[in-house]
Amino acid sequence: MAKQKSSGSGLMSSAGLMRYYDADKRAVHVQPKTVMVFGAVCGIVILALSAGFGLWP
Repeated sequence: MAKQKSSGSGLMSSAGLMRYYDADKRAVHVQPKTVMVFGAVCGIVILALSAGFGLWP
């Protein structure tokens, strides 16, 4: 019979994923709702400025 490894270190491919997610904890996280609201506000401001300067079609 073959001997089983008892190291318990898991899969080798999971080691890279763990390092990736550990490094990702330091990144800036923005919620999707925040991005949508920011985009809507920018669109409204652009439309208001276009109407104010007479560039509205």
